[in-house]
Amino acid sequence: MAGSLDGKVALVTGAARGQGRAEAELFAAEGATVVLADVRDELGETAAAAIGGNAAYQHLDVTSEDDWERVVDDTVAAHGTVDVLVNNAAIFHRRALEDETVAAMTETWQVNLLGPFLGMRAVADPMRAGGGGSIVNVSSAAGLTGFAWQSAYGSSKWALRGITKIAAVELGPSGIRVNSVHPGVVDTDMIAGLGADRFKNAPLARASQPEEIARVVCFLASDAASYLTGAEVAVDGGLLAGPPPTPRPS
Repeated sequence: MAGSLDGKVALVTGAARGQGRAEAELFAAEGATVVLADVRDELGETAAAAIGGNAAYQHLDVTSEDDWERVVDDTVAAHGTVDVLVNNAAIFHRRALEDETVAAMTETWQVNLLGPFLGMRAVADPMRAGGGGSIVNVSSAAGLTGFAWQSAYGSSKWALRGITKIAAVELGPSGIRVNSVHPGVVDTDMIAGLGADRFKNAPLARASQPEEIARVVCFLASDAASYLTGAEVAVDGGLLAGPPPTPRPS
């Protein structure tokens, strides 16, 4: 995919570390100008500096309308447009439904769903003015099936999957594509401590690396996916394909 994002301006949330940083690094390597957005300012500045001259960092609380307006306005002022938005920022915890709290449920939905909604709303006009664009919402395998102890996280990712399709229908006539990516277990700080039992039954029998998810996100952001919108792409090592195989018949 060398040069697949040449000339594009991309905004990636949750880009200070982990999967978001891997996406930002790959986007820059593919020719994009990348705005890394996060609330972890020191990590974000370090990540942008490591990427180099075609990357910059912006503080962004994805739950803040004012922050979204500022970051998008600054990006358009500096670069003329926003071609790509990756709604990657998310938070995660596990708790039994009966033990879940209103505060934790609300916070999870604000970051994981309200944040992407505000982002899509903020970039719609600049993308429309530029003739189109690509939005990639990072959902989860937990947005495709039910996992125990994830009532907050899982429900937010199901909802993100749904609003992706609604946005694809509404924004498609303006040339704006909207797709969702559904990773399984990704080896990042967010899921540290889950243990091997969270992925041992996937056919590939391992967690993914952030770069493996980033390559799929990059494809969806690029013109190679020009007729792909409203899609949900599972990148889960086969976790949801079916149960592990029984012993091979003799």
